Amino acid sequence: MKYLVRDKIFAIGDDYWIEDEHGRHAFLADGKAMRLRDTLELKDPEGRVLITLRQKMFSLRDAMTIERDDRTLATVRRKRLSLLRNHYRVTLVEGTELDVSGRILDREFTVGYEGELLVHVSRQWFRVRDTYAVNVVREDADAALMVAVAVCVIRMAERED
Repeated sequence: MKYLVRDKIFAIGDDYWIEDEHGRHAFLADGKAMRLRDTLELKDPEGRVLITLRQKMFSLRDAMTIERDDRTLATVRRKRLSLLRNHYRVTLVEGTELDVSGRILDREFTVGYEGELLVHVSRQWFRVRDTYAVNVVREDADAALMVAVAVCVIRMAERED
């Protein structure tokens, strides 16, 4: 399933729809203004919060958490000791680690687990410059979590740049 994301969703305090490949509203990206740390909620079309992204405070390295129901699902960090600047590690609470690599700022990267492709993020399918696709390759993957990982990594890469 492909989800269409507009780069404008990174404006704090603004709300934007993330659509599925059929043009239906899939997730509402709700940027929370006036917060001490960078916060974004992904909501379903009915307004229920599915995922919350938060900048991790007081961390030695830049990190963000991905939460569901006020419990941490994953922590995202730039991979330590990587020769590639655009390499991130997503550590799920049960210990599973996902690798994110590619040209993050160009919106051309992948998310994988032990060599298996889970998500492919790309702008190549669009002529509109501010739009990119998050293609969730595995049918059994948690789509909201995978979209959140993509959004989170892009936010972190933009802050580092």
